Amino acid sequence: MSQLVRIPVLLLAADPILRNGLRTTLYSRPEIRLVDEDDSSPDTVVIVASDRIDEHTKQTLRSLQCRRMTKVVLIAGDLDDADVLAAVENGVCAVARRAEVDADILVRLAGAAMSGDGVLPPDLLGRLLGRVSRLQRQVLEPRGLHIAGFTDRETEVLRLLAAGLSTSEIARQLSYSQRTIKSIVHDVTNRFQLRNRSHAVAFAMREGLI
Repeated sequence: MSQLVRIPVLLLAADPILRNGLRTTLYSRPEIRLVDEDDSSPDTVVIVASDRIDEHTKQTLRSLQCRRMTKVVLIAGDLDDADVLAAVENGVCAVARRAEVDADILVRLAGAAMSGDGVLPPDLLGRLLGRVSRLQRQVLEPRGLHIAGFTDRETEVLRLLAAGLSTSEIARQLSYSQRTIKSIVHDVTNRFQLRNRSHAVAFAMREGLI
């Protein structure tokens, strides 16, 4: 029988009562191994609990980002769209309202963070996706940009690369010079820290652009 791998979890809360409440809730869960700050590492799931997303909470999240702690769960009393955006901008991968959280949900959120998945309350997720859609439609598309950061010209070049065309064939089809095509591919690989053309094509496909 395989041994259960326990998720290392660090609890952070400005309110000691809130922190102790979370500790009591998770202490007996076999899936969780509570750790102190001195024992934490980038592989530790950090659960940050707060009544609201105030400046102190944002500073805590920024500090975790600086320490390359990317598996961050935020539990807050009040949450609105702006709070969620602020949390995501500051490295949070899972968000939940305090009133909706119990031991099972905390374990599920910790597991999602450990796996690199994102979790948001359904109503906030729907509104956030709506805002992203409006951003794409009203701001980026008129400028020839996509939400992933590719221009229309870059997307077309990557699409033709994915179809197996050579640099010269792409240049002829798009009426560009070969030097321009090479420059476009070079810009994409540098901007997104991709290894080569194949990696660039795979990245664009994963982003749903081609």
